[in-house]
Amino acid sequence: MKSCSLVDRECVPCRGGIPPLRGEALGALLEQLGNGWRLVEEHHLEKEFAFPDFRAALAFVNRVAEEAERQNHHPEITFTWGRVVIRIYTHKIGGLTENDFILSARVDKLV
Repeated sequence: MKSCSLVDRECVPCRGGIPPLRGEALGALLEQLGNGWRLVEEHHLEKEFAFPDFRAALAFVNRVAEEAERQNHHPEITFTWGRVVIRIYTHKIGGLTENDFILSARVDKLV
């Protein structure tokens, strides 16, 4: 049976008390994710998106916010004229879970 790609999966609630992913597990998920996401200090994923103007950047932020609500998993979002930076990690455990990679893949689909 073929496993679902990250973008086809849904985030599952994290109750805390689990260790964040480390090492090879992160590398394997990052390889599946691709598309320019950076793994920063095994703590969070980050990606910068460029847009032609403020309105397009804001529209993207709003789409990300809607998807974050659907997934009940909320990234840090910074945006300025023509630029959006998304930072994703699981706050309850202070690091990364599979959910973070799922949300990242779903964010890419919104561009």
